[in-house]
Amino acid sequence: MELRRKIEEIARKAKNAQPIVARTSTEVKNQVLKSMAQVLEKNISYLEKENKKDIVSAEKRGLSSALIDRLRLTPKRIKEMSACLKEVADLPDPVGEIIKMWRRPNGLKIGKMRVPIGVIAIIYESRPNVTSDCVGLCIKSGNAVILRGGSEAFNSNRAIYNILISAAGNMIPQEAIQFVPTTDRKAVDYLLKLDKYIDLLIPRGGQSLIKYVTAKARMPVIKHYKGVCHVYVDRDADLEMAMKICFNAKVQRPGVCNAMETLLVDEKIAQEFLPLMLEKFREAGVEIRGCKRTKKIVPWVKDARESDWYAEYLDLILAVRVVSGVDSAIEHIRKYGSNHSDAIVTEDYETAWKFLEEVDSSAVYVNASTRFTDGYQFGLGAEMGISTDKIHARGPMGLEELTTYKYIIFGDGQIRK
Repeated sequence: MELRRKIEEIARKAKNAQPIVARTSTEVKNQVLKSMAQVLEKNISYLEKENKKDIVSAEKRGLSSALIDRLRLTPKRIKEMSACLKEVADLPDPVGEIIKMWRRPNGLKIGKMRVPIGVIAIIYESRPNVTSDCVGLCIKSGNAVILRGGSEAFNSNRAIYNILISAAGNMIPQEAIQFVPTTDRKAVDYLLKLDKYIDLLIPRGGQSLIKYVTAKARMPVIKHYKGVCHVYVDRDADLEMAMKICFNAKVQRPGVCNAMETLLVDEKIAQEFLPLMLEKFREAGVEIRGCKRTKKIVPWVKDARESDWYAEYLDLILAVRVVSGVDSAIEHIRKYGSNHSDAIVTEDYETAWKFLEEVDSSAVYVNASTRFTDGYQFGLGAEMGISTDKIHARGPMGLEELTTYKYIIFGDGQIRK
């Protein structure tokens, strides 16, 4: 009962503070974000120390190296967190933007204006940088935020939160940035019932978390579902380019949602491409699970099961399939994909456009790695996550995606007849 009251109090304070943030000037919000960025860089040693507690715990629990990599804070990553806050500060403020305006025959002028969503709760796992990204985006877009990170990153998240709150000072109400200070899973259940205070809930994490939150939440949910990302190497691909793209998409950071999980290769170039590509993967420690046609070309790969085509490994494991062409590749992605990020490598213009038009994912690439599906890489400063929904936001969620709109109407005495 005590925890329930505590969670409700957190949500109530956020709700009361949000209107103050919504009317805070752009200049003050930018000053807050820049102050937060500076304080993060000044506390690198402290953050590494707190993060080390989570890393040691994760190693004792036997988490995979890829998942531990998601947890780890290095000086470089902390500086990137700071850079994200600075970039968000430099972006245009969406609050109050008039999206469009038109005049009716009766003289009424009608417009659509961007406004904050309100109180946004985010339930997330593993990656501590999510804490600072979400705070920065919510403050700039005039929202209050409630942070509930995973137990595996509790010390890191709490340290980042404390630093950000100290940097905000009295420029904005501290109640607008709330942190759930417990790893008790009941806290999530209590949050999911607080639609009186919380306007939007965003879950980021494993499939089980997202399904649970979606089923139980009383408020709207934007799902950041698993990333079963594909790269299709077409018969008209530049194979040297394809090797670089595929290797980057899988190996550069395998434990993230925009890493490639399935490689699709056109049968016309499979005999030439696969032996070199898969050997390069093997040298990097990647386990390959291939279809029968893949195994005929490269006998040492493991047999792929039906479940492998649906799998988000988040590890150095890759499913490989030989397909009969672009239509076959699109059909595979349509059946097994998660609408996250998919890429084609090809020099054929018409084939590229066919892939762009027919692959129904939040991000579709031509001749580039799927690893770019990231708010910072897209120039959004940071992201609340990568939505695989279609309403109200899709893909990396930046400032605009954290606003809704209202109609504003100007008249000079009009009445309806």
